[in-house]
Amino acid sequence: MSSSPDEAGVDVYWLPYCTTCQKAVAHLEGKGVPIRSYRNLKEQPLSEDEVRGLAAKVGGVDKLFSRRAMKYRAMGLHEREVSEDEMVKRMAEEYTFVTRPVIVRGDRATAGFSAKRVDALVE
Repeated sequence: MSSSPDEAGVDVYWLPYCTTCQKAVAHLEGKGVPIRSYRNLKEQPLSEDEVRGLAAKVGGVDKLFSRRAMKYRAMGLHEREVSEDEMVKRMAEEYTFVTRPVIVRGDRATAGFSAKRVDALVE
């Protein structure tokens, strides 16, 4: 069974100056995984629909939402329950709330860099 063109490479949602993102890309390149596209989340913010689509691929809105974003504490979000809808809205409005990088392969994806998770995604 040959892989469809969809499965041949990965799409990377990142910030070029983010060191974690750079490590992830270096890891992919080291494994010979073709990178079909890059999307700079600061220059091309995600729409709410795109956030929901990526969240479905990584296994839930919670996995895509970054609680490490500086604005998370600054906005007092750590002091209350944040609904999925609010998380989606925040990620669409402010790229720093998206856990980076997001590496997408077909209908699956991983958010944040973990060599083990990336390997599981591309192997």
